[in-house]
This record gives sequence, structure tokens and C-alpha cells, in this order.
Amino acid sequence: MGNVRLIPRLDIKGPNLIKGIRLEGLRVMGDPQEFALRYYEAGADELVYMDIVASLYGRNNLSDIIRRAADQVYIPITVGGGIRSVDDARHILRSGADKVAINTAAVADPSLITKVSRRFGSQAMVLSIEAKLTAPGKWEAYTDNGRERTGLDVIEWARKGVELGAGEILLTSVDREGTRKGFEVDLIRQISQAVPIPVIASGGMGTVEHLIDAAKSGGADAVAMADVLHYKRLALPDIRAAALKAGLNVRDVQA
Repeated sequence: MGNVRLIPRLDIKGPNLIKGIRLEGLRVMGDPQEFALRYYEAGADELVYMDIVASLYGRNNLSDIIRRAADQVYIPITVGGGIRSVDDARHILRSGADKVAINTAAVADPSLITKVSRRFGSQAMVLSIEAKLTAPGKWEAYTDNGRERTGLDVIEWARKGVELGAGEILLTSVDREGTRKGFEVDLIRQISQAVPIPVIASGGMGTVEHLIDAAKSGGADAVAMADVLHYKRLALPDIRAAALKAGLNVRDVQA
């Protein structure tokens, strides 16, 4: 297992960075470029951008924001929201993204996973899964920013995504997102054990202990975080130092 990556997540609405709770109740945080630069300079391993209103427009509208970021941020960038075709993926990748994260369109047409993977490489095809707990130990995949049910079991859908060519999974717990109550570790563990590709855990980080739990007990390969960084509850250098002290295999930026 490689280093556990620390990934700031930037949810975007129009030109603004926003933050909500359980993907609702959105609050404007500011200019995403300012936050991206701050996180890059603080040692972030990657960035994730999500266009959270892309379904209203019928396409991803982050290309200008991604171009600005790619000019000054030299770490991998994943972009999701409203990517419905190979052409959409090409447009975002040409704008400066390294990977595309696809959820709604992949559920509607699973062959899109294969098409994107074959065209740009599996490393560029991230299957984004928004999960809600439906029964003890059971989660259902949702689309449209956690609003629409799919009837798909999250574990089975993750396995299917791998078969179709996904190279990574961005796993968001809708129930935990923005709550700062910790990650859905049981879900992360089940997905990590079910698939041979990296899993990014998203939704719920409130303390460094939550990150350590997601990685050590859940087997997460990366942790996405938003609230704790946007509101400056925690700083990336402090998170990294605490993770290293706890024996977590994270990149030592001082090395």
C-alpha cells in the first residue's frame, strides 16, 4: 500500500466554493482559487473539484476554474459533476484536470466507464459513489448530489465499476458529509476489501483521529476533507504531522 493521500475537496456552485451538510444547506465560502492555492502551498497531495449543480446545466462548468488552478497548482486534480460523455471528459482533461469523477452518467450508462477508461486510461476514470445507509451494513448508491435513489447496492456497484474499467473510487457518505462526526468506516472497509483499486474516503472528517481510523480500520487509500480545512478547524501540515506520529503512511513533505 502506498502513501495515504490527503486531498482537499472543493465543491463548486457557479464561481464560488461552497460547503453544506449532507450535500444540502449550501454556504458560500469564497473564491476556489484562493483555497486551492492555500491547500497546494500547505502540502496537499491532490485536489478534488465537484460541480454540485452540474445537473441543472446538463454539463460540467468548471473548465475556467480548472484552467486557473492548473496554472498555479502542480498536483493531480480530479474533477466531477455533470460529466456525461467521452467528449465531456476530454474537455475537462484538456482544461487541466488529471482525472474525471463520474457518478450519475455512469449509473445511467455503465459503458461510459469503459469508454472513458479506454480513451484516457483507467487512472483517469474515477467512479464517484454517493452512499446512503439503508439498513445495518447496507448502503444504496445515490445520484444527483445525493438526491436520487438508484436501487444499486454500493458494494456490488463498486465491484461492477472495477470490472468496467474504473481506476479509483471516490466514496462519499451522504449521511456523514459535513457533519464532522467521522467517516463511515464500516462502509469504507467493505469497499476497500471488495475492490483492488484505490478508495478515496469522503464525508465526515472532523478530527485527525477520524482520518487515522478511515485509513487504518477502513483501509482507505486517500481521505478527502472539506469542512475542517475551509473553516480552518485544522491545517494540512498539522494533520500530516499527527498522521505521521500515529504511524500512518503519509507523504512526509519535509523529506
